[in-house]
Amino acid sequence: MLVGNKSDLRHLRAVPTDEARAFAEKNTLSFIETSALDSTNVEEAFKNILTEIYRIVSQKQIADRSAHDESPGNNVVDISVPPTTDGQRGNKLQCCQSL
Repeated sequence: MLVGNKSDLRHLRAVPTDEARAFAEKNTLSFIETSALDSTNVEEAFKNILTEIYRIVSQKQIADRSAHDESPGNNVVDISVPPTTDGQRGNKLQCCQSL
């Protein structure tokens, strides 16, 4: 995230907004201008960066779990069971019938 601070001091600006925004886009960064003097976008900047950190960490945890999880849900093997014909049914015991 690229944060331009002191946006309230426009007359002392060292980097034009368009140039900062272009730099952020080129480097795949989000961009926001803030001013602590009048509280412009300060809270929004913190929310944005914390949301992005949370998203990245969550995705990494999900990917790590998927890569290392050996639970039955991740090791599913398809099986094929042919249907039973009427002739085969007579040879099978009914459910819960003792042997």
